[in-house]
Amino acid sequence: METTTIIILISSVGSFIIGSIVSSIIQKKRNAKKSMQIIKEAKSEAEVLKKDKILEAKEKFLQLKSEHEKYITEKNNEIANKENRLKQKESNYSQRMEEINKKQKELSVLKDGLNTQFEILNKKQSELEKAHSKQIEQLEVISGLSASEAKSQLIESLKANAKTEALAQIKDIVEEAKMTASMEAKKIVIETIQRNATEFSSENAVSVFNIDNDEIKGRIIGREGRNIRALEAATGVEIIVDDTPEAIILSAFDPIRREVARLSLHKLVSDGRIHPARIEEVVAKTKKQIEQEIIEIGKRTTIDMGIHGMHHELIRLIGKMKYRASYGQNLLQHSKEVAELAAVMAAELGLNAKIAKRAGLLHDIGKVSDTETDQPHALLGMKLAEKFKEKPEICNAIGAHHEEVEMTGLISPIVLACDAISGARPGARREVAESYIKRLNNLEELALSYPGVVKTFAIQAGRELRVIVGSEKINDMEAEQLSYDLSQKIQNEMTYPGQIKITVIRETRSVAYAK
Repeated sequence: METTTIIILISSVGSFIIGSIVSSIIQKKRNAKKSMQIIKEAKSEAEVLKKDKILEAKEKFLQLKSEHEKYITEKNNEIANKENRLKQKESNYSQRMEEINKKQKELSVLKDGLNTQFEILNKKQSELEKAHSKQIEQLEVISGLSASEAKSQLIESLKANAKTEALAQIKDIVEEAKMTASMEAKKIVIETIQRNATEFSSENAVSVFNIDNDEIKGRIIGREGRNIRALEAATGVEIIVDDTPEAIILSAFDPIRREVARLSLHKLVSDGRIHPARIEEVVAKTKKQIEQEIIEIGKRTTIDMGIHGMHHELIRLIGKMKYRASYGQNLLQHSKEVAELAAVMAAELGLNAKIAKRAGLLHDIGKVSDTETDQPHALLGMKLAEKFKEKPEICNAIGAHHEEVEMTGLISPIVLACDAISGARPGARREVAESYIKRLNNLEELALSYPGVVKTFAIQAGRELRVIVGSEKINDMEAEQLSYDLSQKIQNEMTYPGQIKITVIRETRSVAYAK
Protein backbone atom coordinates (compact mmCIF):
# COMPACT_ATOMS: atom_id res chain seq x y z
CA MET A 1 0.00 0.00 0.00
CA GLU A 2 2.70 2.44 0.87
CA THR A 3 4.68 1.37 -2.14
CA THR A 4 1.73 2.07 -4.36
CA THR A 5 1.30 5.42 -2.85
CA ILE A 6 4.96 6.26 -3.35
CA ILE A 7 4.78 5.09 -6.94
CA ILE A 8 1.74 7.26 -7.55
CA LEU A 9 3.47 10.22 -6.02
CA ILE A 10 6.59 9.66 -8.05
CA SER A 11 4.56 9.28 -11.21
CA SER A 12 2.59 12.43 -10.40
CA VAL A 13 5.75 14.42 -9.77
CA GLY A 14 7.29 13.07 -12.93
CA SER A 15 4.20 13.96 -14.91
CA PHE A 16 4.24 17.41 -13.46
CA ILE A 17 7.88 17.90 -14.27
CA ILE A 18 7.47 16.56 -17.77
CA GLY A 19 4.41 18.77 -18.31
CA SER A 20 6.27 21.79 -17.08
CA ILE A 21 9.16 21.07 -19.38
CA VAL A 22 6.88 20.47 -22.33
CA SER A 23 4.89 23.64 -21.62
CA SER A 24 8.06 25.72 -21.24
CA ILE A 25 9.34 24.34 -24.56
CA ILE A 26 6.04 25.21 -26.20
CA GLN A 27 6.06 28.69 -24.62
CA LYS A 28 9.60 29.30 -25.86
CA LYS A 29 8.61 28.30 -29.36
CA ARG A 30 5.63 30.62 -29.21
CA ASN A 31 7.81 33.52 -27.91
CA ALA A 32 10.35 32.89 -30.60
CA LYS A 33 7.66 32.90 -33.20
CA LYS A 34 6.26 36.18 -31.83
CA SER A 35 9.72 37.72 -31.75
CA MET A 36 10.31 36.76 -35.33
CA GLN A 37 6.97 38.27 -36.29
CA ILE A 38 7.75 41.50 -34.37
CA ILE A 39 11.18 41.71 -36.01
CA LYS A 40 9.59 41.16 -39.37
CA GLU A 41 7.01 43.86 -38.78
CA ALA A 42 9.71 46.24 -37.53
CA LYS A 43 11.76 45.58 -40.64
CA SER A 44 8.78 46.23 -42.85
CA GLU A 45 7.99 49.51 -41.02
CA ALA A 46 11.62 50.52 -41.22
CA GLU A 47 11.57 49.91 -44.96
CA VAL A 48 8.44 52.05 -45.26
CA LEU A 49 9.97 54.86 -43.17
CA LYS A 50 13.16 54.62 -45.17
CA LYS A 51 11.27 54.97 -48.42
CA ASP A 52 9.28 57.96 -47.01
CA LYS A 53 12.43 59.72 -45.86
CA ILE A 54 14.11 59.12 -49.16
CA LEU A 55 11.07 60.58 -50.94
CA GLU A 56 11.02 63.60 -48.64
CA ALA A 57 14.74 64.16 -49.17
CA LYS A 58 14.26 63.96 -52.92
CA GLU A 59 11.36 66.44 -52.78
CA LYS A 60 13.39 68.83 -50.61
CA PHE A 61 16.31 68.53 -52.96
CA LEU A 62 14.12 69.24 -55.95
CA GLN A 63 12.56 72.25 -54.17
CA LEU A 64 15.96 73.66 -53.22
CA LYS A 65 17.18 73.03 -56.72
CA SER A 66 14.21 74.91 -58.24
CA GLU A 67 14.68 77.83 -55.81
CA HIS A 68 18.37 77.98 -56.58
CA GLU A 69 17.70 77.91 -60.28
CA LYS A 70 15.09 80.67 -59.82
CA TYR A 71 17.56 82.77 -57.79
CA ILE A 72 20.24 82.23 -60.42
CA THR A 73 17.79 83.26 -63.13
CA GLU A 74 16.83 86.46 -61.26
CA LYS A 75 20.45 87.38 -60.68
CA ASN A 76 21.21 86.77 -64.33
CA ASN A 77 18.29 89.01 -65.30
CA GLU A 78 19.52 91.75 -62.92
CA ILE A 79 23.01 91.49 -64.33
CA ALA A 80 21.61 91.69 -67.83
CA ASN A 81 19.51 94.77 -66.92
CA LYS A 82 22.50 96.46 -65.34
CA GLU A 83 24.59 95.73 -68.38
CA ASN A 84 21.86 97.24 -70.58
CA ARG A 85 21.69 100.34 -68.40
CA LEU A 86 25.46 100.69 -68.46
CA LYS A 87 25.43 100.39 -72.21
CA GLN A 88 22.68 103.05 -72.37
CA LYS A 89 24.66 105.36 -70.07
CA GLU A 90 27.79 104.83 -72.13
CA SER A 91 25.88 105.75 -75.27
CA ASN A 92 24.38 108.84 -73.58
CA TYR A 93 27.77 109.85 -72.25
CA SER A 94 29.33 109.50 -75.69
CA GLN A 95 26.51 111.63 -77.17
CA ARG A 96 27.02 114.30 -74.51
CA MET A 97 30.74 114.32 -75.07
CA GLU A 98 30.11 114.84 -78.76
CA GLU A 99 27.72 117.73 -77.99
CA ILE A 100 30.24 119.29 -75.56
CA ASN A 101 32.99 119.06 -78.12
CA LYS A 102 30.71 120.64 -80.66
CA LYS A 103 29.78 123.49 -78.26
CA GLN A 104 33.44 124.04 -77.39
CA LYS A 105 34.22 124.46 -81.05
CA GLU A 106 31.33 126.96 -81.40
CA LEU A 107 32.52 128.85 -78.30
CA SER A 108 36.04 129.07 -79.62
CA VAL A 109 34.67 130.51 -82.84
CA LEU A 110 32.57 133.05 -80.89
CA LYS A 111 35.56 133.92 -78.72
CA ASP A 112 37.65 134.65 -81.76
CA GLY A 113 34.85 136.85 -83.13
CA LEU A 114 34.51 138.76 -79.84
CA ASN A 115 38.24 139.32 -79.61
CA THR A 116 38.15 140.78 -83.07
CA GLN A 117 35.23 143.09 -82.11
CA PHE A 118 37.05 144.17 -78.91
CA GLU A 119 40.07 145.15 -80.95
CA ILE A 120 37.86 147.19 -83.26
CA LEU A 121 36.12 148.86 -80.28
CA ASN A 122 39.43 149.70 -78.61
CA LYS A 123 40.59 151.36 -81.79
CA LYS A 124 37.34 153.36 -82.06
CA GLN A 125 37.53 154.36 -78.36
CA SER A 126 41.06 155.63 -78.74
CA GLU A 127 39.96 157.62 -81.77
CA LEU A 128 36.98 159.08 -79.80
CA GLU A 129 39.24 160.03 -76.87
CA LYS A 130 41.56 161.85 -79.23
CA ALA A 131 38.60 163.67 -80.81
CA HIS A 132 37.14 164.51 -77.34
CA SER A 133 40.45 165.93 -76.11
CA LYS A 134 40.67 168.06 -79.26
CA GLN A 135 37.15 169.39 -78.67
CA ILE A 136 37.94 170.22 -75.01
CA GLU A 137 41.07 172.08 -76.09
CA GLN A 138 39.06 174.05 -78.64
CA LEU A 139 36.34 174.87 -76.00
CA GLU A 140 38.99 176.00 -73.50
CA VAL A 141 40.49 178.28 -76.12
CA ILE A 142 37.04 179.71 -76.98
CA SER A 143 35.78 180.15 -73.35
CA GLY A 144 39.05 181.12 -71.75
CA LEU A 145 38.39 178.56 -68.89
CA SER A 146 39.92 175.24 -68.11
CA ALA A 147 37.74 172.12 -67.94
CA SER A 148 38.01 171.85 -64.13
CA GLU A 149 37.06 175.53 -63.65
CA ALA A 150 34.04 175.24 -65.96
CA LYS A 151 32.95 172.06 -64.16
CA SER A 152 33.19 173.67 -60.68
CA GLN A 153 31.18 176.71 -61.86
CA LEU A 154 28.46 174.48 -63.31
CA ILE A 155 28.26 172.40 -60.11
CA GLU A 156 27.97 175.50 -57.90
CA SER A 157 25.24 176.92 -60.09
CA LEU A 158 23.26 173.68 -60.06
CA LYS A 159 23.76 173.29 -56.31
CA ALA A 160 22.40 176.78 -55.55
CA ASN A 161 19.35 176.26 -57.81
CA ALA A 162 18.64 172.82 -56.28
CA LYS A 163 18.96 174.19 -52.72
CA THR A 164 16.52 177.02 -53.44
CA GLU A 165 13.98 174.71 -55.05
CA ALA A 166 14.38 172.13 -52.25
CA LEU A 167 13.81 174.74 -49.52
CA ALA A 168 10.69 176.00 -51.26
CA GLN A 169 9.34 172.47 -51.66
CA ILE A 170 10.17 171.57 -48.05
CA LYS A 171 8.33 174.66 -46.80
CA ASP A 172 5.28 173.84 -48.91
CA ILE A 173 5.31 170.20 -47.77
CA VAL A 174 5.64 171.17 -44.09
CA GLU A 175 2.82 173.71 -44.33
CA GLU A 176 0.58 171.23 -46.15
CA ALA A 177 1.43 168.48 -43.64
CA LYS A 178 0.64 170.78 -40.69
CA MET A 179 -2.66 171.81 -42.21
CA THR A 180 -3.62 168.24 -43.14
CA ALA A 181 -2.52 166.81 -39.79
CA SER A 182 -4.40 169.48 -37.86
CA MET A 183 -7.55 168.94 -39.90
CA GLU A 184 -7.34 165.14 -39.63
CA ALA A 185 -6.67 165.26 -35.88
CA LYS A 186 -9.65 167.57 -35.31
CA LYS A 187 -11.82 165.38 -37.52
CA ILE A 188 -10.88 162.20 -35.63
CA VAL A 189 -11.42 163.81 -32.20
CA ILE A 190 -14.77 165.34 -33.19
CA GLU A 191 -16.04 162.12 -34.77
CA THR A 192 -14.92 160.14 -31.72
CA ILE A 193 -16.70 162.48 -29.31
CA GLN A 194 -19.87 162.53 -31.42
CA ARG A 195 -20.01 158.74 -31.66
CA ASN A 196 -19.54 158.30 -27.91
CA ALA A 197 -21.60 161.08 -26.34
CA THR A 198 -22.78 159.74 -22.98
CA GLU A 199 -24.56 161.09 -19.96
CA PHE A 200 -22.74 161.58 -16.68
CA SER A 201 -23.79 160.83 -13.14
CA SER A 202 -22.85 163.04 -10.22
CA GLU A 203 -21.93 161.47 -6.88
CA ASN A 204 -22.31 163.19 -3.53
CA ALA A 205 -20.79 162.56 -0.13
CA VAL A 206 -24.23 161.89 1.38
CA SER A 207 -27.11 159.47 0.77
CA VAL A 208 -30.72 159.85 1.86
CA PHE A 209 -32.59 156.89 3.36
CA ASN A 210 -36.34 157.44 3.07
CA ILE A 211 -38.65 156.08 5.77
CA ASP A 212 -42.45 155.76 5.99
CA ASN A 213 -42.86 157.65 9.26
CA ASP A 214 -40.76 159.39 11.87
CA GLU A 215 -41.49 156.76 14.54
CA ILE A 216 -38.85 154.53 12.92
CA LYS A 217 -36.18 157.15 13.75
CA GLY A 218 -36.56 156.36 17.47
CA ARG A 219 -36.15 152.63 16.85
CA ILE A 220 -33.04 153.28 14.73
CA ILE A 221 -31.53 155.46 17.48
CA GLY A 222 -32.39 152.87 20.15
CA ARG A 223 -32.27 153.16 23.92
CA GLU A 224 -29.62 155.74 24.85
CA GLY A 225 -28.46 155.71 21.21
CA ARG A 226 -26.99 152.21 21.30
CA ASN A 227 -28.50 151.12 17.96
CA ILE A 228 -27.21 154.10 16.00
CA ARG A 229 -23.76 153.81 17.62
CA ALA A 230 -23.59 150.10 16.73
CA LEU A 231 -24.64 150.91 13.15
CA GLU A 232 -22.04 153.68 12.80
CA ALA A 233 -19.31 151.44 14.26
CA ALA A 234 -20.19 148.53 11.97
CA THR A 235 -20.48 150.57 8.74
CA GLY A 236 -18.07 153.48 9.32
CA VAL A 237 -20.78 155.93 8.18
CA GLU A 238 -22.11 158.95 10.06
CA ILE A 239 -25.89 158.61 10.46
CA ILE A 240 -27.66 161.92 10.87
CA VAL A 241 -31.16 161.73 12.36
CA ASP A 242 -32.59 165.25 12.52
CA ASP A 243 -35.86 167.06 11.88
CA THR A 244 -35.85 166.24 8.18
CA PRO A 245 -39.26 164.62 7.61
CA GLU A 246 -39.29 160.93 6.63
CA ALA A 247 -35.56 160.86 5.86
CA ILE A 248 -32.28 159.83 7.46
CA ILE A 249 -28.96 161.22 6.13
CA LEU A 250 -26.00 158.87 5.62
CA SER A 251 -22.73 160.82 5.39
CA ALA A 252 -19.37 159.32 4.27
CA PHE A 253 -16.84 159.95 1.54
CA ASP A 254 -16.67 156.22 0.75
CA PRO A 255 -19.69 155.35 -1.47
CA ILE A 256 -19.34 151.62 -0.71
CA ARG A 257 -19.76 152.26 3.00
CA ARG A 258 -22.79 154.47 2.35
CA GLU A 259 -24.34 151.75 0.19
CA VAL A 260 -23.69 149.11 2.88
CA ALA A 261 -25.32 151.38 5.49
CA ARG A 262 -28.33 152.12 3.24
CA LEU A 263 -28.99 148.44 2.41
CA SER A 264 -28.45 147.43 6.03
CA LEU A 265 -30.95 150.05 7.24
CA HIS A 266 -33.45 148.89 4.63
CA LYS A 267 -33.17 145.27 5.83
CA LEU A 268 -33.39 146.23 9.50
CA VAL A 269 -36.43 148.45 9.01
CA SER A 270 -38.15 145.82 6.83
CA ASP A 271 -37.44 143.06 9.36
CA GLY A 272 -38.38 145.17 12.38
CA ARG A 273 -35.74 143.64 14.66
CA ILE A 274 -33.25 146.41 15.45
CA HIS A 275 -30.66 145.74 18.13
CA PRO A 276 -26.81 145.76 18.20
CA ALA A 277 -26.35 142.00 17.63
CA ARG A 278 -28.82 142.01 14.74
CA ILE A 279 -27.19 145.15 13.30
CA GLU A 280 -23.74 143.50 13.21
CA GLU A 281 -25.19 140.37 11.57
CA VAL A 282 -27.07 142.33 8.89
CA VAL A 283 -24.07 144.60 8.14
CA ALA A 284 -21.77 141.57 7.72
CA LYS A 285 -24.22 139.93 5.30
CA THR A 286 -24.67 143.20 3.40
CA LYS A 287 -20.91 143.62 2.98
CA LYS A 288 -20.69 140.13 1.44
CA GLN A 289 -23.61 140.98 -0.81
CA ILE A 290 -21.94 144.22 -1.96
CA GLU A 291 -18.65 142.38 -2.64
CA GLN A 292 -20.51 139.86 -4.79
CA GLU A 293 -22.35 142.66 -6.55
CA ILE A 294 -19.04 144.42 -7.25
CA ILE A 295 -17.69 141.26 -8.92
CA GLU A 296 -20.88 140.86 -10.96
CA ILE A 297 -20.69 144.50 -12.09
CA GLY A 298 -17.09 143.98 -13.18
CA LYS A 299 -17.96 140.81 -15.10
CA ARG A 300 -20.98 142.43 -16.75
CA THR A 301 -18.94 145.48 -17.75
CA THR A 302 -16.17 143.43 -19.39
CA ILE A 303 -18.70 141.23 -21.20
CA ASP A 304 -20.71 144.23 -22.46
CA MET A 305 -17.53 145.85 -23.77
CA GLY A 306 -16.23 142.66 -25.40
CA ILE A 307 -13.13 142.41 -23.21
CA HIS A 308 -12.07 138.86 -22.32
CA GLY A 309 -9.28 137.03 -20.51
CA MET A 310 -8.87 139.58 -17.71
CA HIS A 311 -7.66 138.59 -14.24
CA HIS A 312 -10.46 138.21 -11.68
CA GLU A 313 -8.84 140.80 -9.38
CA LEU A 314 -8.88 143.42 -12.13
CA ILE A 315 -12.54 142.55 -12.80
CA ARG A 316 -13.28 143.17 -9.11
CA LEU A 317 -11.53 146.56 -9.24
CA ILE A 318 -13.57 147.51 -12.32
CA GLY A 319 -16.77 146.69 -10.43
CA LYS A 320 -15.52 148.75 -7.50
CA MET A 321 -15.29 151.81 -9.77
CA LYS A 322 -19.10 152.08 -9.74
CA TYR A 323 -18.93 153.27 -6.13
CA ARG A 324 -16.18 155.83 -6.73
CA ALA A 325 -16.44 159.36 -8.14
CA SER A 326 -13.82 161.84 -9.33
CA TYR A 327 -14.81 165.52 -9.39
CA GLY A 328 -18.44 164.36 -9.30
CA GLN A 329 -17.99 162.09 -12.34
CA ASN A 330 -18.71 158.40 -11.77
CA LEU A 331 -15.42 156.54 -12.21
CA LEU A 332 -16.87 153.46 -13.93
CA GLN A 333 -18.86 155.57 -16.36
CA HIS A 334 -15.77 157.71 -17.01
CA SER A 335 -13.59 154.60 -17.62
CA LYS A 336 -16.15 153.06 -19.99
CA GLU A 337 -16.38 156.36 -21.86
CA VAL A 338 -12.57 156.58 -22.15
CA ALA A 339 -12.48 152.96 -23.37
CA GLU A 340 -15.06 153.61 -26.10
CA LEU A 341 -13.35 156.86 -27.16
CA ALA A 342 -9.94 155.16 -27.28
CA ALA A 343 -11.29 152.24 -29.34
CA VAL A 344 -12.86 154.56 -31.91
CA MET A 345 -9.79 156.79 -32.11
CA ALA A 346 -7.44 153.80 -32.45
CA ALA A 347 -9.62 152.35 -35.23
CA GLU A 348 -9.58 155.70 -37.07
CA LEU A 349 -5.77 155.72 -36.83
CA GLY A 350 -5.40 152.10 -37.97
CA LEU A 351 -4.26 150.79 -34.57
CA ASN A 352 -5.47 147.88 -32.43
CA ALA A 353 -8.89 148.99 -31.12
CA LYS A 354 -9.19 146.09 -28.65
CA ILE A 355 -5.94 146.96 -26.85
CA ALA A 356 -6.93 150.66 -26.76
CA LYS A 357 -10.35 149.80 -25.28
CA ARG A 358 -8.76 147.55 -22.65
CA ALA A 359 -6.25 150.24 -21.66
CA GLY A 360 -8.99 152.89 -21.49
CA LEU A 361 -11.12 150.74 -19.19
CA LEU A 362 -8.19 150.04 -16.84
CA HIS A 363 -6.55 153.48 -16.86
CA ASP A 364 -7.98 154.56 -13.46
CA ILE A 365 -7.84 151.27 -11.51
CA GLY A 366 -5.20 152.83 -9.25
CA LYS A 367 -7.94 155.01 -7.73
CA VAL A 368 -9.79 151.94 -6.35
CA SER A 369 -6.77 149.94 -5.21
CA ASP A 370 -7.07 148.16 -1.87
CA THR A 371 -3.52 149.25 -0.99
CA GLU A 372 -3.02 152.57 0.77
CA THR A 373 -0.04 154.32 -0.79
CA ASP A 374 1.29 157.81 -1.53
CA GLN A 375 1.99 156.93 -5.17
CA PRO A 376 0.02 158.64 -7.96
CA HIS A 377 -2.93 156.53 -9.07
CA ALA A 378 -1.51 156.19 -12.60
CA LEU A 379 1.71 154.54 -11.36
CA LEU A 380 -0.23 152.37 -8.91
CA GLY A 381 -2.57 151.27 -11.70
CA MET A 382 0.40 150.45 -13.94
CA LYS A 383 1.92 148.26 -11.22
CA LEU A 384 -1.42 146.47 -10.72
CA ALA A 385 -1.68 145.81 -14.47
CA GLU A 386 1.89 144.47 -14.57
CA LYS A 387 1.17 142.27 -11.54
CA PHE A 388 -1.83 140.69 -13.26
CA LYS A 389 0.04 140.04 -16.55
CA GLU A 390 -1.45 142.74 -18.81
CA LYS A 391 0.41 143.57 -22.04
CA PRO A 392 3.31 146.10 -21.83
CA GLU A 393 1.56 148.64 -24.09
CA ILE A 394 -1.52 148.56 -21.83
CA CYS A 395 0.61 149.00 -18.69
CA ASN A 396 2.45 151.93 -20.26
CA ALA A 397 -0.83 153.58 -21.33
CA ILE A 398 -2.12 153.33 -17.73
CA GLY A 399 1.07 154.75 -16.23
CA ALA A 400 1.47 157.52 -18.83
CA HIS A 401 -2.11 158.88 -18.95
CA HIS A 402 -1.00 161.70 -16.62
CA GLU A 403 2.57 161.65 -18.04
CA GLU A 404 4.16 160.22 -14.87
CA VAL A 405 6.15 157.83 -17.09
CA GLU A 406 7.49 158.13 -20.63
CA MET A 407 5.17 156.98 -23.42
CA THR A 408 6.53 153.99 -25.33
CA GLY A 409 3.59 153.14 -27.60
CA LEU A 410 0.95 154.81 -29.77
CA ILE A 411 -1.87 153.63 -27.49
CA SER A 412 -0.56 155.77 -24.58
CA PRO A 413 -1.21 159.23 -26.13
CA ILE A 414 -4.64 158.02 -27.30
CA VAL A 415 -5.64 157.06 -23.73
CA LEU A 416 -4.26 160.37 -22.41
CA ALA A 417 -6.27 162.36 -24.98
CA CYS A 418 -9.46 160.36 -24.38
CA ASP A 419 -9.14 160.79 -20.59
CA ALA A 420 -8.87 164.56 -21.14
CA ILE A 421 -11.86 164.53 -23.53
CA SER A 422 -14.05 162.61 -21.07
CA GLY A 423 -13.09 164.79 -18.10
CA ALA A 424 -13.04 168.14 -19.86
CA ARG A 425 -16.34 168.09 -21.73
CA PRO A 426 -19.00 170.45 -20.33
CA GLY A 427 -20.99 168.98 -17.44
CA ALA A 428 -18.79 165.93 -17.01
CA ARG A 429 -17.28 166.94 -13.70
CA ARG A 430 -18.38 169.00 -10.76
CA GLU A 431 -16.33 171.09 -8.39
CA VAL A 432 -17.10 172.84 -5.16
CA ALA A 433 -17.41 176.58 -5.77
CA GLU A 434 -14.70 177.49 -3.27
CA SER A 435 -12.11 175.12 -4.73
CA TYR A 436 -13.05 176.25 -8.25
CA ILE A 437 -12.54 179.95 -7.42
CA LYS A 438 -9.33 179.15 -5.57
CA ARG A 439 -7.97 177.31 -8.59
CA LEU A 440 -8.74 180.27 -10.87
CA ASN A 441 -7.03 182.69 -8.47
CA ASN A 442 -3.99 180.41 -8.24
CA LEU A 443 -3.76 180.35 -12.01
CA GLU A 444 -3.77 184.13 -12.29
CA GLU A 445 -1.34 184.63 -9.39
CA LEU A 446 1.07 182.06 -10.81
CA ALA A 447 1.21 183.91 -14.14
CA LEU A 448 1.58 187.31 -12.41
CA SER A 449 4.69 186.04 -10.59
CA TYR A 450 6.68 186.18 -13.86
CA PRO A 451 8.51 189.44 -14.71
CA GLY A 452 7.04 191.45 -17.56
CA VAL A 453 3.46 190.20 -17.04
CA VAL A 454 0.94 193.08 -16.84
CA LYS A 455 -2.44 191.34 -16.52
CA THR A 456 -3.81 187.78 -16.37
CA PHE A 457 -7.31 186.43 -17.03
CA ALA A 458 -8.53 182.88 -16.36
CA ILE A 459 -11.39 182.35 -18.82
CA GLN A 460 -13.58 179.52 -20.17
CA ALA A 461 -14.15 178.05 -16.70
CA GLY A 462 -10.43 177.80 -16.10
CA ARG A 463 -9.71 176.02 -19.38
CA GLU A 464 -7.69 178.96 -20.77
CA LEU A 465 -5.28 181.42 -19.22
CA ARG A 466 -4.59 184.65 -21.10
CA VAL A 467 -1.45 186.52 -20.13
CA ILE A 468 -0.84 190.12 -21.28
CA VAL A 469 2.81 191.21 -21.24
CA GLY A 470 4.46 194.58 -21.76
CA SER A 471 5.85 194.97 -25.26
CA GLU A 472 8.76 197.07 -24.03
CA LYS A 473 9.78 194.41 -21.44
CA ILE A 474 9.40 191.17 -23.38
CA ASN A 475 10.09 190.46 -27.05
CA ASP A 476 8.39 187.87 -29.26
CA MET A 477 10.88 185.09 -28.52
CA GLU A 478 10.61 185.68 -24.78
CA ALA A 479 6.79 185.66 -25.01
CA GLU A 480 6.90 182.25 -26.68
CA GLN A 481 9.26 180.96 -23.99
CA LEU A 482 6.99 182.41 -21.28
CA SER A 483 3.97 180.44 -22.56
CA TYR A 484 6.01 177.22 -22.45
CA ASP A 485 7.40 177.93 -18.95
CA LEU A 486 3.90 178.70 -17.65
CA SER A 487 2.47 175.47 -19.08
CA GLN A 488 5.20 173.42 -17.41
CA LYS A 489 4.83 175.15 -14.05
CA ILE A 490 1.01 174.78 -14.05
CA GLN A 491 1.38 171.14 -15.02
CA ASN A 492 3.84 170.43 -12.21
CA GLU A 493 2.31 172.52 -9.40
CA MET A 494 -1.46 172.45 -9.90
CA THR A 495 -4.22 169.84 -10.00
CA TYR A 496 -7.00 170.33 -12.57
CA PRO A 497 -9.25 168.28 -14.86
CA GLY A 498 -8.58 168.20 -18.59
CA GLN A 499 -6.08 170.70 -19.97
CA ILE A 500 -5.40 174.43 -19.76
CA LYS A 501 -4.50 176.58 -22.78
CA ILE A 502 -1.96 179.35 -22.09
CA THR A 503 -2.11 182.33 -24.46
CA VAL A 504 0.52 185.06 -24.11
CA ILE A 505 -0.48 188.38 -25.76
CA ARG A 506 2.12 191.00 -26.66
CA GLU A 507 1.04 194.09 -28.56
CA THR A 508 2.67 197.33 -29.61
CA ARG A 509 0.58 200.53 -29.64
CA SER A 510 1.60 203.66 -31.51
CA VAL A 511 -0.29 206.79 -30.40
CA ALA A 512 -0.12 210.21 -32.08
CA TYR A 513 -2.23 213.33 -31.70
CA ALA A 514 -3.34 215.64 -34.49
CA LYS A 515 -3.63 219.26 -33.42
